[in-house]
Amino acid sequence: MKAGAAVLKKTMIGSLLALAAVAANADTTADRKAVAALDTQYQAAVKAGDTATMDRILADDFVVVTGTGRIYTKADLIGMARTNRVHYEHQEEEPQTQTVRVWGDTAVVTAELWGKGLDQDRHFDWHVWFSDTYVRTPSGWRYVHGQASLPLPAPEKGK
Repeated sequence: MKAGAAVLKKTMIGSLLALAAVAANADTTADRKAVAALDTQYQAAVKAGDTATMDRILADDFVVVTGTGRIYTKADLIGMARTNRVHYEHQEEEPQTQTVRVWGDTAVVTAELWGKGLDQDRHFDWHVWFSDTYVRTPSGWRYVHGQASLPLPAPEKGK
């Protein structure tokens, strides 16, 4: 009887561990989808100059570091949107480049971003790779840190 009880106990423990793994994976999948959608929503808000959405998504202590080492805060980005300093023709992630990784209450989005428009009447048209870090807070996911590459070289003609 003891051997049967031990086998049953091992089977139950194994089943519980398997269920926990499935539940954790389901949570991670839901988190990845939520953060992916939030990051896409953020890029659209930047393009539209939607300061209310930017304010809701950005953490108060947010910073982004560009490839040249320039640092912008939440106040900087919202201020630029309010003054219409930058006019975007294009501000979207390139299709099929977004990857979201989740570790507990932290998520990192990596994608290639295409920006095109005018910044203080100077034309720009660049592609960069970025990593955006989000953390889960009591009020939901918040964008806390961004890091962007230098602009990528222009693709060769005909490729």
